Amino acid sequence: MTAVPDPTEPLAGWANTAPTPATVLRPQDVDELAAALDRPSPRGVVARGLGRSYGDPAQNAGGLVALTTGVSGIHHLDLEAGLVTAEAGTSIDALIRWLVPLGWFVPVTPGTRQVTVGGAIASDVHGKNHHKVGSWCDAVEALTIVTPAGGRQQITPASHPDLFWATAGGMGLTGIILDATIRLTRVRTSLLSVDTDRTPDLDTTLDLMESGDHAYDYSVAWIDLMARGAAVGRSILDRGRFADPEQLSDRQRRDPLGFRSGSLATFPDLAPTSLITRTTVRAFNEVWYRKAPRRRRDHLQTISQFFHPLDMVDRWNRVYGPRGLLQWQCAVPPDATDDLRWIVQQISASGQPSFLAVLKRFGPGNAGPLSFPVEGWTLALDVPAGADPDLGQLLDRLDDRVVAAGGRLYLAKDSRLRPELLEAMYPRLDEWRKARDAADPDGRLASDLGRRLGLIG
Repeated sequence: MTAVPDPTEPLAGWANTAPTPATVLRPQDVDELAAALDRPSPRGVVARGLGRSYGDPAQNAGGLVALTTGVSGIHHLDLEAGLVTAEAGTSIDALIRWLVPLGWFVPVTPGTRQVTVGGAIASDVHGKNHHKVGSWCDAVEALTIVTPAGGRQQITPASHPDLFWATAGGMGLTGIILDATIRLTRVRTSLLSVDTDRTPDLDTTLDLMESGDHAYDYSVAWIDLMARGAAVGRSILDRGRFADPEQLSDRQRRDPLGFRSGSLATFPDLAPTSLITRTTVRAFNEVWYRKAPRRRRDHLQTISQFFHPLDMVDRWNRVYGPRGLLQWQCAVPPDATDDLRWIVQQISASGQPSFLAVLKRFGPGNAGPLSFPVEGWTLALDVPAGADPDLGQLLDRLDDRVVAAGGRLYLAKDSRLRPELLEAMYPRLDEWRKARDAADPDGRLASDLGRRLGLIG
């Protein structure tokens, strides 16, 4: 009898570009997830969480993809020490729901709660507080990983530094993460006290952030990349910290740690064309900028409002239509402000319609060879894919300027980087490859991103 092959499913990143077919495994416990590495496949296997990477790191054309979301939950919670051990498929959303009412918050959160613990490690995600605490893996005390060479093992930065830091930002190519122990942040309320400044131009924004970010736990600037002339780089800068109970109203003090989340709406099926055009985005940006207060202090916001506004609309990526979107995110050193200005001016002059653009400051990076954050500035923007034939040339010019400035692009967001630039952006790439080859000498871990950028053979 001829064996019936496993059915394949098309998988894409959050950007909805370049889907590829793979056999999807759906393990329901840690043992099944670990066993995914033993399934024969000529194209290897990669783990996938909630699919919020924009590009292709959680795709594996013609191979296996192990979906981790069925392996979710907390193993251990130490409220005295502020430590939680969670399985790889546990979402940041679930952690926040469980932990905030107990007086604890995740150490780092990206712009969405819909990221798994395993994905947060593989991408070494960062948030609005990198200038104070670093990225996700800086708060990981230990993790359990299964690799082809070593099997299942618990590793820490001290016990297995090469493998641990190669896994931090390693895009899932060093092993399959099973669980992690994470150091938490204590909070006294679930609300944030936020200061807002509306700035007239990029230089004012940079000056405010350089001079004042140290006084805040969290800082982020929405930047208008369609503004021109004297208004290039005008921004809305929000900075804050978790509020003290004394700042709450009498009603809010009755439940100071209450947390409620969830989507207010779901964007309908893909629009036949992108709703993101120069006209609509220019109008949106103008309204968004004008409605912000020039200067406001100690405004209370919820966790969702401050950290995850896009999560309020489920499947918001559909607004870009069937062609999807591209996100481009760079980091440049602190002395590269002239390069940052040039990048912003180039984007502004191009007229590319971007309304999801943010600017943040990074503190020092960690020991991960492929970890994205380096001390300095990071700029991220979304643009429609495929609508403008000049977009590729623009992004290539920006890439070259980032390299010349000593910066890099974020691999978790990338879908089109020229492979020859990777080593210049990540000068410790050979160090990462050595650790990966030791963990996976036969190349059983694979992904579309790994092949596209030459990370794997």
